[in-house]
Amino acid sequence: MLIQASAGFGMLYRLDLTKAALELLSVLIERQQPGGEVNASQAELAARVGLSRNSANTAMALLESRNLVLRPEDRKYRTYYLHPYIASYASPEDLEDALQDAAERIATGELPEITVPLYGTAPPRRQGQPLRAVRAAG
Repeated sequence: MLIQASAGFGMLYRLDLTKAALELLSVLIERQQPGGEVNASQAELAARVGLSRNSANTAMALLESRNLVLRPEDRKYRTYYLHPYIASYASPEDLEDALQDAAERIATGELPEITVPLYGTAPPRRQGQPLRAVRAAG
């Protein structure tokens, strides 16, 4: 049984992920080895949740841009790593060690933090105008 780190899950709602990205993240979490390594092709992962190639590419790019999914520097085929804050571990001790190591690596700049998107403008405010009926032509 793997123990799931949940440090990053509390902020998932703030990451502005698409449905496809959430589905792809779900299958990555399901397929991971202890420590967050996932050995599967993007096509395999996409097929698991019924995504097209283009949708899977877009979703994976979004997950990578938010640093939820990390790729090795050599971009090794079929290898993905989940950020230590959302990866699973074999024991509570492994989880504690990994999170402490991740915090230290983030502080030194070796590991990116999970990125929350920043928006230049706030979303529009709701207008307080009442709705009105519209008649169909004819």
